[in-house]
Amino acid sequence: MTDQWDHVKALAQEPPLDFSFKSINFIQDLISEEPRPGLRPLKRSKQGKSLTQALRLNNNVLNDLSDFTQTISQLLEYPQNLAWIDLSFNDLPNIDPVLTTFLNLSVIYLHGNCMHRLTEVDKLSNLPKLRSLTLHGNPIEEEKGYRQYVLSILPRITTFDFSGVTKQDRITANIWRRMNIKPKREPPHPARSHQAWNSPIINTLYAPGALSPLDQSRVLL
Repeated sequence: MTDQWDHVKALAQEPPLDFSFKSINFIQDLISEEPRPGLRPLKRSKQGKSLTQALRLNNNVLNDLSDFTQTISQLLEYPQNLAWIDLSFNDLPNIDPVLTTFLNLSVIYLHGNCMHRLTEVDKLSNLPKLRSLTLHGNPIEEEKGYRQYVLSILPRITTFDFSGVTKQDRITANIWRRMNIKPKREPPHPARSHQAWNSPIINTLYAPGALSPLDQSRVLL
């Protein structure tokens, strides 16, 4: 168990696989691109795949993440361990649901993209380990209650837009949520509806020839 934990920690310290500033249009193009060299050489598996848990895709021209899972599986030895991704300064109009399938993601940079709907943030609530997120520089930053909304939807994050989340931030977000977001109404339970229509009063009212319309109205009153 100790050896396995040491292996995980070693992977976490690996530098990111860096495809930044490559003018990449499509995720599939990563296969044919050579990553940027870093200060430390990337460690690779026997199959030639990177052992890192971090991926840098910032400052490209991506407008979607089609084939992301298949491509990452060809680049990373342990794609399911992806924990850090930088997608800043691209042309992404939304948060692709594919990101929510990588449950070890703890850091996601999405600033400087083209997102117009604040509710895109809701998709990230499924990530249990997400702790740091950036969204500034998107059109959604101009929405009223921008920061409060994000913090109310993602209460576990500790850093948002490179700013630490304080206790007061969380209190403000909770108050804002209670004042601005209506809880969803649950549909009537089928069993309760069945019980209501099988109550003694209802059965009496609607039994054939039981009561006259005048008597029925008196019972209901």
